[in-house]
Amino acid sequence: MWSLITPLASPKKFFNLSRRFTPWLTLFFLLTFTYGLIGALLLAPADYIQSDAFRIIYVHAPCAFLSLFIYTTMAIAAFTGIVWRIKLAFLVIRHSAPLGASFTFLALLTGSLWGKPMWGTWWIWDARLTSELILLFLYLGILLFQSAIAQKQNGERALAILILVGFIDIPIIHYSVYWWNTLHQGATLKLFAPSTIDTSMLYPLLAMIAAFLSYYAIVLFLRMRYELTAGCANHHWLQDKN
Repeated sequence: MWSLITPLASPKKFFNLSRRFTPWLTLFFLLTFTYGLIGALLLAPADYIQSDAFRIIYVHAPCAFLSLFIYTTMAIAAFTGIVWRIKLAFLVIRHSAPLGASFTFLALLTGSLWGKPMWGTWWIWDARLTSELILLFLYLGILLFQSAIAQKQNGERALAILILVGFIDIPIIHYSVYWWNTLHQGATLKLFAPSTIDTSMLYPLLAMIAAFLSYYAIVLFLRMRYELTAGCANHHWLQDKN
């Protein structure tokens, strides 16, 4: 287990690995985003009920997925930071939180834009929407807590505990459409069952999700590397590519 998380424990190894992977991630982002955008606007047919209004799914669904994925990443980093005291884990939290908050806000915004023509209202206290709004408040609370930390070491541990406690909202968001009678549709993409979407619409959606994921990884790597560089008075090891 320790051998799997060693790269996170060493700033030098993380810096060199991220520097090697970032160009490939950038290329992957450009390819998937280009295909996803062309597929969403041109290749995918209009929905037989929602017409072209459904195309907002190609932004809404990736943002909603990233809002959950990033918080899950932060929870894993919080657990790792508490148990193994890995400093880079707290860097992951620090630089993931604003990205997670942004994607959560965009998920709520695009959901409202989609809901108006479909449901006839911008907002309803639906179980999925409400639990997603709570997630946005969690992100904002984490950001405020980060800015208010006075004693760094004790504050980071308290922040990690807060993130782990807030993780309970993630399964609630995912299963809300099954546990309660809601206006929000059920899951479009399923791991252990056929997806309820035609392949002509599915592949561009998967490409957009992959593009958003790679964008998150690229920005996270760049921000973490910048802080590692700026925070080291003597960072000659950064020149070592081994």
